Amino acid sequence: MNTKLNRGPARADILQSLTGLLLVLFIWGHMFFESSILLGKDAMYWVSKMFEGEHVFGKPYPGLVSAVAAIIFILIAVHAVLALRKFPGSYRQYKEFHQHMGAMRHPDTSLWYLQVVTGFAMFFLASAHLFVVFLQPDNIGPYASSDRIWSGNFWILYVLLLITVHLHAAVGIYRLAMKWAPISAAGSARTRARLKLGMWSIIGFFLCLGSASLITYMKIGHDHAPYVGERYIPNHAVDQQGSE
Repeated sequence: MNTKLNRGPARADILQSLTGLLLVLFIWGHMFFESSILLGKDAMYWVSKMFEGEHVFGKPYPGLVSAVAAIIFILIAVHAVLALRKFPGSYRQYKEFHQHMGAMRHPDTSLWYLQVVTGFAMFFLASAHLFVVFLQPDNIGPYASSDRIWSGNFWILYVLLLITVHLHAAVGIYRLAMKWAPISAAGSARTRARLKLGMWSIIGFFLCLGSASLITYMKIGHDHAPYVGERYIPNHAVDQQGSE
């Protein structure tokens, strides 16, 4: 009789949780960097050049941005493949699950289903965004990004991505905490309530921050529409040119 335990599913769960955590940390950090546009065009320009390595190497290397985009896409693909293990594998399974969810009306089951829907949508939306970043890493900046969002009509993609990614991320962190955190049985109800409050607060915060940033990019793009393709020159560079 073979009593050896199959650790494969447990390892897959750990890897799924780890890739999910890394992606959430990335997207939250990414949102703060993207929102630098709220501090002005010069601030966003400085951030874009930071990711191109100009502040370290003395000149920009857009390939660094492409490399990050490729790594993030690989993480998303691995995370998606691992998550698919738990999705309904057929229409019959999906129908049974939907009936089960409707009968139970369990909030955490509904949150899991929300993750399924947002995860499915996000895979395609995020892939489209990463594809553009990978192919055009030097097309990022106060004017370049704003032109893509407004004149290129990418605001439609980013509105959908903003909603799905932050719902998926915050719910994912909540479920990770419930799954891996050392929560006592006696305090589980109180902890669950606090974690949910934190989850909805995080969703609200990032949706507001992302919306404010997106609207700012759209306004800049609208104003810059007659000059699509023109690159932003920071104020310090303008001052240097004027003094020469």
